[in-house]
Amino acid sequence: MHETTATTAPSWDDLLTTALLGTDRRPAPTNNEGRQAPLALLDAAAMATVRRRAGLRAGPSAPRPEPAPEDPRPPLPSRAARRLTALLADRSGAGTRRGSAPDLTELLPQWLAAANAHGYAPPPHLLPALLDAARGRTDLRPAALEFAGPRALWLARLNPDWRFARRAAPGGSALPDPGDSEAVRQLWQEGLFAERVAVLTAVRSHIPSEARELLESTWPTEHAEDRLMFLDSLRANLSADDEPFLERALADRSRNVRATAAELLSALPGSALAARMAERALTCVALDHTGTEPTVAVEAPHVCDAGMERDGMAVRAPKGRGERSWWLGQLVEATPLGVWSARLGGRTPEGIVALPVADGWQEELHAAWCRAAVRQRDAEWARALLGAPAAPEAGGPGAVSLADRTRLLATLGAAERAEWVAGFIARHGLSEAFQLLGACAVPWAPPLGGAVVDALDIARDAGSYPWSFSGVMGLAERCLDPAETARLDALLARPEEREDGRPGAGGYWAEAFQRLATTLRLRTAMAEELIPESA
Repeated sequence: MHETTATTAPSWDDLLTTALLGTDRRPAPTNNEGRQAPLALLDAAAMATVRRRAGLRAGPSAPRPEPAPEDPRPPLPSRAARRLTALLADRSGAGTRRGSAPDLTELLPQWLAAANAHGYAPPPHLLPALLDAARGRTDLRPAALEFAGPRALWLARLNPDWRFARRAAPGGSALPDPGDSEAVRQLWQEGLFAERVAVLTAVRSHIPSEARELLESTWPTEHAEDRLMFLDSLRANLSADDEPFLERALADRSRNVRATAAELLSALPGSALAARMAERALTCVALDHTGTEPTVAVEAPHVCDAGMERDGMAVRAPKGRGERSWWLGQLVEATPLGVWSARLGGRTPEGIVALPVADGWQEELHAAWCRAAVRQRDAEWARALLGAPAAPEAGGPGAVSLADRTRLLATLGAAERAEWVAGFIARHGLSEAFQLLGACAVPWAPPLGGAVVDALDIARDAGSYPWSFSGVMGLAERCLDPAETARLDALLARPEEREDGRPGAGGYWAEAFQRLATTLRLRTAMAEELIPESA
């Protein structure tokens, strides 16, 4: 019997090191004599590879994921499913649109809103593309996740790229029922910050007092930035019942928390803080009868004392702003608007706004009344400050900017808003109306839609620079009622170039109107496709 001498095969790390350094610098760790060193190294590596593969042991298998939950909603109609496929496939071309083709990426939010209104469930095979679209556009997420339903959360647990879906629904599951006090309190005490914000917001919308009690139970131990976020949730269903808690928050260590508490209290006209601010403001504003006509006299505060600061007033004025005008604006903004009628001769808001203001204080005083009207949701004061939409001055009697007017419009009903903006466009055109259009409900009401189309037609006929209206055109594609399509037919022809017009402007206008009409027809088709197939 012959004895054999066992040889130890070189390790993979040894072979790898030799290959990296080269056989000239490090001999090959093999016993293959008679072969050139590089070839011997390759032979050894080949043998080692076979050994590694043959000796590989299977690792323990990962647990299989639980099956995806059932979605009880009715399935999406087949035509609508094909439309959704096209909308999701087009998102990669966002921002590259040319010509008269509709921008499908801008139609996806409307499509999702309509599908959610019908209560449909998405085709399972489109869920990944839908989540990818929501990942890239935060504005899509609420509607996309509502449409995606419970299976989106199941998928999000399997792919970290979709973890935003889990943040939207804390812990990857639905929030506890607001009426389940024990589950709500447990999540409030043990959940992550995003989970706590979500549950507080949900409870506030259903049982406002219970949400406030939750917040009070942990208020002393919360971080300042968290207190600010939690306090902001009380804006929903704000009532006089919240006043005691908000009064205590006026003594908070954080200046931002104190300011937010003061803002919320000033939105309650019957609060003690509103009364304190009114008392201060009434000493600054009075009616002066010494001249030929009544005039509003203003004496701005000379100091911002500790009491004013405790009530949320900021002492330091922004750069370029006078201290006294800064303090006056804060006082008037936080004062209940109902006190001014008695102070200024029993006049209505419209009569008060029409009064001249002495010594150059009108802009500051009216701007503060604008902010107060928005904060207190006072439609009567908003109308007075907006003035007539056809007034010669686009700035109006009280608003100092279009941004002020946009905020004031938000206090009015949708129909009144649309009618006012339509009147503004008819008098002043579209150049100053872009912000105002954003405050109007979608789809635009017939008076507003007609005013926009007429103004675009007038701008085209006047030879206006066409690209300056591209923003309004984009809004019209999303917001114009599809019923307006017939009115566009007469605008689709390419007009003759004006001698004093911009070169190529006629072609641009024809292309833009064609895209608008095509988009409206597409929106009509999208709505029809969502009608149940059995209907």
